[in-house]
Amino acid sequence: MNPIKKLYCRIFQTCFRIALPLLPYREPKILGSTDMIPKILKSKNIEKVLLVTDTMLRVNKVTLSLEENLKDKGIECFVYDKVQPNPTVSNVEAALKIYNDNSCQVIIAFGGGSPMDCAKAVGARVAYPNRTLDDMKGILKIIKKIPLLIAVPTTAGTGSEVTLTSVITDSEKKHKYTMNSFPLIPRYAVLDPEVTYSLPKHLTATTGMDALTHAVEAYIGRSTTKKTRRMAIEAIKLIYENIETAYNHPLNKQARENMLRASYLAGAAFTQSYVGYVHAVAHSLGGQYNISHGLANSVLLPIVLKEYGDTIHSKLHKLAVSVGMSKESDDIALSAERFIAHIRGLNKRMNIGESFSQIRTEDIPVMAKHADKEANPLYPVPKLMNAKELEKFYYMVYEGTEI
Repeated sequence: MNPIKKLYCRIFQTCFRIALPLLPYREPKILGSTDMIPKILKSKNIEKVLLVTDTMLRVNKVTLSLEENLKDKGIECFVYDKVQPNPTVSNVEAALKIYNDNSCQVIIAFGGGSPMDCAKAVGARVAYPNRTLDDMKGILKIIKKIPLLIAVPTTAGTGSEVTLTSVITDSEKKHKYTMNSFPLIPRYAVLDPEVTYSLPKHLTATTGMDALTHAVEAYIGRSTTKKTRRMAIEAIKLIYENIETAYNHPLNKQARENMLRASYLAGAAFTQSYVGYVHAVAHSLGGQYNISHGLANSVLLPIVLKEYGDTIHSKLHKLAVSVGMSKESDDIALSAERFIAHIRGLNKRMNIGESFSQIRTEDIPVMAKHADKEANPLYPVPKLMNAKELEKFYYMVYEGTEI
């Protein structure tokens, strides 16, 4: 990266960090079960809600209990269940039509990060009926209050139930973009382990690694606070202690509860301290090839961490010590390598691959430009890289090689 752009990025990030205490961050109220939702809605005199979910959750009747409870309490529930793994503009517009046609008052997001991102975008369109999603991408473009949003995560990974971010895919341009605005933070987050029991093993793995990515990137960045570092460490400890149990024993309630808690904490941490190049590259892969975000993050995390080199060795050493992987007296560089190696080991034990066959080399320069535009200057990464430097990551996951 040329010195002028580098200076601009660091000045921008410093200003944002100084402003952090003044920004209206808030956390949603936590509910322990979906059974609590109807009571809350009745207390607010809500009569009609839009449920945003995906086809598989509906077919597998994961949403059925909530739908029946709402009906029993006299609350009409209109459902949009066509959300794709990487939600598109057309998904949002279709759900918005159901919301408007039925005069809904509340949006319930039920699922992984995709239904939650879609639901947030629907809320943004309700608040701004005359603006497109493209108009609202970027930072703090949404100021108006959106309809009451309740998030029910069925995966322990995205952290979308606590974040101000919605990631939407423009299918025509094959590009993902993010909307980052405080009104998008859900008012309620329902951390109910029972809705995660039916999650397929590979999604338990990749969404769990997604949460780990959130926590690690939030911790190693340059805009951390004492609070976000504490939340990130707690999330990482919970993930290391529970992810393989949840993967191998999906009905283990304690492991599922702990993973939901970890996902929530990691989401809260990165909402305030932001992420890094793992996410920027992963988003471009998702936009281009519809690769799931959790899977892309899982594969990229150890690669990008290694590329950051000694700029993060001290921080990775502290993380390794916090999870009992290293001692304070251990060599810092070796401890950092041990931490990265453990991530690779988790991927391998949970059958997560190292490369993507979909990648075409001719697409790499365009994807790298998208990643550069997303990350710079916003993401307070430990080591700045331009589009040309970011290209190496695509070639590495294309070839399945290591740095």
